[in-house]
Amino acid sequence: MFKYSLDNKRYQTLNYFYRSKFNSKVFKVPLDAHMSCPNKKNGQGCIYCYNSSRANIIENNDSLEEQFIKNIKILEKKWPNSLYIPYYQSGTNTYDSLDNLKSIFEKYINYPKVVGLAIATRPDTISDAVLDYLEELNKKTFLTIELGLQSSNDKTLKLINRGHNVQAFTNIVKKLKDRNIFVVAHVINGLPNEKEKDMLNTINYLNDLGIDGIKIHMLYVSKNTPLAQMYDNKEFSLLSKEEYIDIVVKQLELLNPDIVIERITGDPIKEELIAPTWLLKKFCVLNDIDKEMVKRDTYQGKKYKKTID
Repeated sequence: MFKYSLDNKRYQTLNYFYRSKFNSKVFKVPLDAHMSCPNKKNGQGCIYCYNSSRANIIENNDSLEEQFIKNIKILEKKWPNSLYIPYYQSGTNTYDSLDNLKSIFEKYINYPKVVGLAIATRPDTISDAVLDYLEELNKKTFLTIELGLQSSNDKTLKLINRGHNVQAFTNIVKKLKDRNIFVVAHVINGLPNEKEKDMLNTINYLNDLGIDGIKIHMLYVSKNTPLAQMYDNKEFSLLSKEEYIDIVVKQLELLNPDIVIERITGDPIKEELIAPTWLLKKFCVLNDIDKEMVKRDTYQGKKYKKTID
């Protein structure tokens, strides 16, 4: 059995990590602070982005406090003794004035049963002043910063109009890690023109960078996006479910076993999705990944090799 497992998974789940750290069930509570995105303001944004990357959040027009309380009430019905981490998920959550960020992030630090904060953002929107503030925040609570990378291939980042290069990601991760902040990277499998080698190279890059967690997504096509036009024009092909599972298993084999797997498949909004529709059956994808790892008798880190001291 994989050493970081409570539920027979062959990779280190977020549930395992939280239970080990807090000795309790912990939930990330998704919140929409209605943050904007510099990439949207400077142009069309990432080619796959629809509606400013709106998260799958119920009642996202409510205030932050209303969103938080509604989510907590739902979770407590099933898990009354659980703990919570407010998760600023939608948009670029450091793209605002420092004063506004302080007022938003510090709402819940002392809230009952809150044990941390998670902030999703971009590597090109964290100034030195914000870095200093995040360092202070990390001393008050368990702070997680989630950063979109998507690929370690600069050609891919340019094609998807990401708005930053790999070096920008490297630089900010190193600064965050120098401040002992927990860093999670987002990657996307199946981006246009990427081969299996590119997706595996992204994992090796993140191993060397020393990230703490990872979210692995499958590329999907949403309505009213540049990617949808490319898909209609047959400029690229989406991975099949079998291809995606094969690549994910190979990525997990390469991945440092100490890295927490926070997500291993996408979670598209049904009404906005064009393809692939198999992603809507999230638990089937998760189960098939588990089955394939058992079939191959493999686990996270089986082929991991440290390349940088």
